[in-house]
Amino acid sequence: MKVTSSRFSHKTAFVVDHCPYMAESSRQMVECDMLTKSRGQGVIPLAPVSKSLWTCAVECSMEYCRILYDVYPTRKLVRSYVHYIVSDSEFHSLNSWRQEDQSTQELMAALASVGPPNPREDPECCSVLHGLVAAVESLCAITQYQHEARRTLMDVADRVANRGRIICLTNAKSDTHVRMLEDCVSETIQEQNKLAAGSDRLMPIQRCELVLVHIYPQGDDTLVSDRSRKELSSVLSSEVHSVRAGRHLASKLNILVQQHFDLASTTITNIPMKEEQHANTSANYDVELLHHRDAHLEFIKSAQPCFLCTGDLHMAGSTSRDSGLKETVTLKWCTPRTNNVELHYCTGAYRISPVDVNSRPSSCLTNFLLNGRSVLLEQPRKSGSKVISHMLSSHGGEIFLHVLNSTRSTLEDPPSISEGCGGRVTDYRITDFGEFMRENRLTPFSEGVLDASGRTSSERAKAQLERHTRYWPMIISQTTIFNMQAVVPLANLIVKESLSEEDVLTCQKTVFNLVDMERKNDPLPISTVGSRGKGPKRDEQYRIMWNELETLVKAHVGSSERHQRVLECISACRSKPPEEEERKKRGRKREDKEDKAEKNGKDADEKAWPDSERLKGPQEREKEEQTESEMIKDSPDSPEPLNKKPRLMSEEIQPPQKSKGPVSLLTMWTNRITATSRKHEVFAGRLNSVNNKAELYQHLKEDNGMDLHENGKATR
Repeated sequence: MKVTSSRFSHKTAFVVDHCPYMAESSRQMVECDMLTKSRGQGVIPLAPVSKSLWTCAVECSMEYCRILYDVYPTRKLVRSYVHYIVSDSEFHSLNSWRQEDQSTQELMAALASVGPPNPREDPECCSVLHGLVAAVESLCAITQYQHEARRTLMDVADRVANRGRIICLTNAKSDTHVRMLEDCVSETIQEQNKLAAGSDRLMPIQRCELVLVHIYPQGDDTLVSDRSRKELSSVLSSEVHSVRAGRHLASKLNILVQQHFDLASTTITNIPMKEEQHANTSANYDVELLHHRDAHLEFIKSAQPCFLCTGDLHMAGSTSRDSGLKETVTLKWCTPRTNNVELHYCTGAYRISPVDVNSRPSSCLTNFLLNGRSVLLEQPRKSGSKVISHMLSSHGGEIFLHVLNSTRSTLEDPPSISEGCGGRVTDYRITDFGEFMRENRLTPFSEGVLDASGRTSSERAKAQLERHTRYWPMIISQTTIFNMQAVVPLANLIVKESLSEEDVLTCQKTVFNLVDMERKNDPLPISTVGSRGKGPKRDEQYRIMWNELETLVKAHVGSSERHQRVLECISACRSKPPEEEERKKRGRKREDKEDKAEKNGKDADEKAWPDSERLKGPQEREKEEQTESEMIKDSPDSPEPLNKKPRLMSEEIQPPQKSKGPVSLLTMWTNRITATSRKHEVFAGRLNSVNNKAELYQHLKEDNGMDLHENGKATR
């Protein structure tokens, strides 16, 4: 069974090396000009100073203890104690396991009596081994809580656990030196367990975690390599951290205290504060707080990343100043309308500890809360109403982070996704997602079984889920191919890790079916939600469909060579021959002309003349009509015309000339009549008439003896 770090939180023994080499400078310069505001002219500023390795180690270890005491002040909450040991030629125990000694004031007073290391002392007489041996002995000692537990469980006193942690801050020489320290701790544990087995005042160590922190000056190369936790024996585990002195060491211990005691970080943003120089102006500041991890439990559950989630919660981001490893949750300052804390329904309250306790923003925030005020904290959101999730308030001189009930109650029915959960979007692919879950359902599998490529079952499952979600639209209106039954065979096969020849043929057959649908001009399931008019034209619909199909296949083209063949088939089918493209262009132009004529509402005569005919010259139209007449004449069913070359109607009518500039409607009509008259035999009366007037019924007067007027009425 894997042992978590929280199981070692009952006892923590600090061992700080006090040997002469710890007096070496850390080489991190600190500006120490204390007379900046009141210094007059001509005063030479103070030169910057640098701290020693010992000073850096003491400050960081005290910060570790301060955070621990702020969050867990008494044994009633968490069984955590700190035993501080200074090691040089002999060990110096600065406190004990008693609750009265558990405070930073006691440790600082004891450290002041020890003083800094003496650089003139013989290094051969000093060793950190003395402190490690004393730390192991202290872990075998019974604490007050363990004594009460053993007295309560008299019959099963052996069930009281004795686990602890040793944190050693030193300057190691090499990896060999580190292994020597680990061997020393392991041997000491074995010896002390033998002594504790026969004593009532000692308890054998069941588990011990050794954390070695190698400190070296800035600018030097480290001689010790980092190493993650390693099990040295059934009782001892060890890990090594190689850190530069200064702010890097402070950041490392800040991360370690979070890991060791299940802490989490919250950054309060947009805190309004008045400026010192300008009392009438204010600025926004950020303050980082540490607290128990359970304060973010509900928040983390609601913000778990998912490929279908579209939430805009600002989850943990790397905002630490010194290290990108530490994550913090950002919450926004929200001034409360009321100071009545009892009005808020809280599900938990956890003590907090500022990360930078001496900074002005942290001091102003803590003083504001200790004066009886409370602060609401909201989750930053890109859209929608704000969500108040936490509250800062003080109780009995201690500041707590309260978790407010911002989620739905477990007694309420969950909302239906068809009713718009997640926004106004209601056309989710619910049925397709159910099928997706069935295809990617996990089943129990024996551990340690590897496939041909050396992957475990969990790795294969993650790889399959990654392939299936490379392109998976969530909304029906955002996809075309997943709404078409004809694309289902290709969509189900292309997500496979490898394709067979039969699969490739099936995919190619699917592509050919789509080509046949486009040739027949079959309609596609294009969504018109949110669009005006009739939606895109048929050619545009197929262009969208082909683009989406190509995007789906390109997402999986790197899997195998056969996936590439499917993509090449799609590319080949999309490239049309020139004749078909030209025919489609002419068809699109004709549709555009008809739509334009219908929109403008032309009269009947003007509608009969398309724009292309109107732009042609008379001679060009005459040539086209002659060609049509020749085609009609060559037809076997058409009769032979009487006059192959008809004469003009009169001498005044001249052949049409090529028009220069715009052509009037009268000219166009005259040219049309002239061209039409050549296609039929001219009336015989018109050919023999005078002044284009033919006398009708010429023999009627001779037969009846009547005189006819021009209007056809007879007179005697």
